[in-house]
Amino acid sequence: MGGQPGPHVPFRGPRRLTRQASGPVKLLLVAVGTRMPAWVDSAFDDFAKRMPRELPLQLVEVKAEPRSTGKTVEAMMAAEAARIEAALPPRCRRLILDERGDDLGTRALARRLEGWQAGGDDVALIVGGPDGLAPELKASAHETLRLSSLTLPHALVRVMLAEALYRAWSVLKNHPYHRE
Repeated sequence: MGGQPGPHVPFRGPRRLTRQASGPVKLLLVAVGTRMPAWVDSAFDDFAKRMPRELPLQLVEVKAEPRSTGKTVEAMMAAEAARIEAALPPRCRRLILDERGDDLGTRALARRLEGWQAGGDDVALIVGGPDGLAPELKASAHETLRLSSLTLPHALVRVMLAEALYRAWSVLKNHPYHRE
């Protein structure tokens, strides 16, 4: 037979439609762009470390398409969309950040977070590049959310979203971080 034997995985019955019993729901912030300023990485990491084990927050950076290649905006967004698709887990809830998305307060985001956990699938929160997201990727989203009616720097979006998710979790757990 040759080669190393594969890991033994005991049979546990048919696969379930949700992952409720199989482990934590992961929150994946999938963002176009790399090489953020140190303060962005530090602030994101601070909030990610505060998240509980049953709801880890992970950053997945996707390389932006160079803007100096002469490609059309549509071609650049399509290339970034392909990289985003490749970075997503095979089964996850897709949430697109877009200025036309749902405008949620902290308590409403907490209710969504609770629903995502009950659903059992990982959640990918997708932030596009300088030109946004390809229409096909937007169409594949389960939800669309906006952080603000303002146009925000993408580096700041990472920090604000991490803080908002931590705050929403703190509301669910009656943690004193959130005050009204």
